[in-house]
Amino acid sequence: MTSPPRPDGDLPDAPADRTLPQLLARNARAYPQLPALSWQSKDSDGGWRTFGWAEIHQQTRNLAAGYRALGVGRGDRVLLMMANRPEHWLSDLALVRLGAVPVSVYGTAAPEQITHIARNCRARLAVVEGAAQVAVWEPLLTDADTPLERLVVAEANAEGSHFPYAALLREPAPEQFADELDAARPEDPLTVVYTSGTSGEPKGVVLTHRQVMSNALALDAVVELPPHVEHICYLPFAHIAERMLGIYLPCHRASHVYLCADPAGVAAVVRMVRPAQFFGVPRIWEKLSAGVRGVLSLMPAEQREVIDRAFDVAREHVGHRERGETPPAELEERYTRVREDVLLPMLAAGGLDRVTRSASASAPMSVDVVHFWAGFGIVIMDAWGLTETAGVATSNSPRTGFRLGSVGRPVDSVEVRVAEDGEILVRGSSVFSGYLRPDGSVASALDADGWLATGDIGRMDEDGYLWLTDRKKEMIITSTGKNVSPALVENALKEHPLIGQAMVHGDNHSYLVALLVLDAEAAPAWAAANGVEATGGPAGLAEHPAVRAEVDRAVAAANARLNRSEQVKRYELLAEEWGPATGELTPSLKMRRRVIRDKYADSLTGLYQD
Repeated sequence: MTSPPRPDGDLPDAPADRTLPQLLARNARAYPQLPALSWQSKDSDGGWRTFGWAEIHQQTRNLAAGYRALGVGRGDRVLLMMANRPEHWLSDLALVRLGAVPVSVYGTAAPEQITHIARNCRARLAVVEGAAQVAVWEPLLTDADTPLERLVVAEANAEGSHFPYAALLREPAPEQFADELDAARPEDPLTVVYTSGTSGEPKGVVLTHRQVMSNALALDAVVELPPHVEHICYLPFAHIAERMLGIYLPCHRASHVYLCADPAGVAAVVRMVRPAQFFGVPRIWEKLSAGVRGVLSLMPAEQREVIDRAFDVAREHVGHRERGETPPAELEERYTRVREDVLLPMLAAGGLDRVTRSASASAPMSVDVVHFWAGFGIVIMDAWGLTETAGVATSNSPRTGFRLGSVGRPVDSVEVRVAEDGEILVRGSSVFSGYLRPDGSVASALDADGWLATGDIGRMDEDGYLWLTDRKKEMIITSTGKNVSPALVENALKEHPLIGQAMVHGDNHSYLVALLVLDAEAAPAWAAANGVEATGGPAGLAEHPAVRAEVDRAVAAANARLNRSEQVKRYELLAEEWGPATGELTPSLKMRRRVIRDKYADSLTGLYQD
């Protein structure tokens, strides 16, 4: 009997030398009907549509022909500014099959950032979502310093005089198209990802097929997931995490992507999909835990006691696993019982009952949040990396070990060391080529030995786990010469559920002050549980004496765990949450400290006045 062909039979023997077009061809051949991409349609029923891998291969081929007819060729960079919708996902892969380089732009990017990116990458074509994006991009078509020539518009009835996306979907002309398709080499650029710009102008990080594949292989070595696992794709494609998790890894693993165009709706999609894996930046996990804590605070005392006992059992179980120990049989039996009777029903209400891998990255994670989820038996495998490392450089892992509060050990594609001043250095096969220059060349950022200075501060423990402290450029230096990590202080403050966001300030001052933001979800629940009535919504709660007194206690509790130079002497409590739309956060939900300092300059000055 003839054995069936191996799925990877036609791919290069060296896995890191495989290109994205080769993986797409493999998936179409080996898994033609397997679900690849699902999204909610915009028609009246709002149901889900799904493409299998064979259909993905054909759709991207047709799209590639359409882009070629518009003049896009090998090496050309094409800008994409759309939400997580099929036009974005499919265009990205179609352009890669054509040998072009897709460049996604954050939907919340300011006009000056868009102008900088368009000029820096020298793209002649941009694909945008609808009328709102057209209004921002149109002026660049007549800007003498920007080579942009044409817009493709995804939404019907929003094209105006611009090219409609639907017209791209044409049958290719095989006689002249075949030689240009799927000819990518491992060393070719796969994408350019612009840093989100917490300070300064975004820089274009050039990543090749080989660098991305090296990272994908390294991640596979530390995760345990079911075959063809589903992924809920809700972070922007302009972020390296979602490019890896939502595009490249699904092609590598032949997994199933569920697109969530509006991140605010991710909770509903999680409940529907019940995924085996879920990734969230720290702010997402903070908001989820605040919501759950709000519900718990309203439960009767007897019911809460049962849940708290279940949490204690789960955390004890996680503690043994963290130490690399097999939990005792008696504990295993208790954990199995409370998981079935208490924890899984609660997780099922949020769609998290099937999760076998939960992860976070992007910024230091509050240990309090990690321990909260450990009470459900969910271990958030915190990781660390940069756009410049094609994503993850270190990761905790149920396979190779984890330490709660750390960001894990280096993955196989990199080496990591800590310099004398505490800065983390990294080098390896998944480290980027360099930053894109306007003339198309690439400026390396590596030293003579191939090390990249990351700008992050941390330490490596005796077991090889990396612990993040903060960003080097964000360290506070007080007037007494003390170096203070703002993230350490902010995470301590946010351990109280009333405090949803925090920013500490103190450069060149003798003590720290803080801006605290009342948690929009936890505050009303806390008020209801404590008999606090306030009018005027969040602003009214922020001014209520009982809330202020509780926040005073929260700050005092945080200070009790900090040394003197880290303690917050004064604070201002704000009611309006910070976000990307108002500029205080990047699209990946990192704080823009400079923006916050400028916006609240008077408040910060006032906190230092007697």
